[in-house]
This record gives sequence, C-alpha cells and structure tokens, in this order.
Amino acid sequence: MIDVLDLKILKVLEKNSRLSFAEIGRLVGLSPSATRERVQKLEEKGVISNYTVEINSRLLGYDIEAFISVKVFHGKLKSFLSVVGTYPEVKRAYRITGGQNVQLEIIAKDRLQLQKLIDKIMEYGDTLTQLILSEVEIDKEKTTYTISK
Repeated sequence: MIDVLDLKILKVLEKNSRLSFAEIGRLVGLSPSATRERVQKLEEKGVISNYTVEINSRLLGYDIEAFISVKVFHGKLKSFLSVVGTYPEVKRAYRITGGQNVQLEIIAKDRLQLQKLIDKIMEYGDTLTQLILSEVEIDKEKTTYTISK
C-alpha cells in the first residue's frame, strides 16, 4: 500500500532522482535506511520503473522543439508505427484519440531538418505541427506556474 510518506518520496524523486537516500530522508522526515527500504519497495511494486536523465536539447544545437500530430492514412498505421522510432528527431511518440491518431514530440536543429521530417511523415498521413515556444512548469502544491527556457 502506498502511504503519504511514499508519495512524498516520489515527489522528491520526480524533481531529482540523483539525491542520496540521506538527502531524500531529510526532505521527508525519514532515516536514510528507512528511505532506502521504501524506495526499494516502490521499485519492487513497479511504482518506480525507471530513472531517467532530462537533456537540454538546445545546448546540443536543437533549436526547434515541436509536437506533430499525425492522422495516419487508412491501412498505414502499422507501417508508420514500425518506422517512426527510426527517426532520430522523435523524442516521444504516443497513440492518441481524436482527429489524429499519433502524437510526436520532436527536436530539430533548424527549419530545414523539421521540413524534411514532416515530408517523411507525410508519406504516412496528414500532419499538424505546433512549435513549442516554452515550457510551463506547474507547481501543483501552490497552483502556480512559471515559464522556462
């Protein structure tokens, strides 16, 4: 069963999963060993399934971030889903409901690279591209937001 302390630990890990058990414990009011035990139990239950790194794509020369919604042509969904993962610009891909059936989160170095990617995708369906201007960080505890990037 997940309790309030587990939820506090999860919030801390969401913000920074590199903290030591001692640091996490200080933030949630537990000893390092109790924190380690709880984190291990959350991993065993599958609540924590992965630790990741968030990369600043702009510092690597990718000036464009966008969402591309795709309404895949009838009969092309399986082939599109099998090829979309080979496009290096695609960071994430989702099956979605609504007018389109696939949502892509992409990065590109410039408009030409974005255009070439869209041209490839258009072989499989109609696209709707939305450039990401900035990220809105939401503080759910305070119900406030800040714009980053």
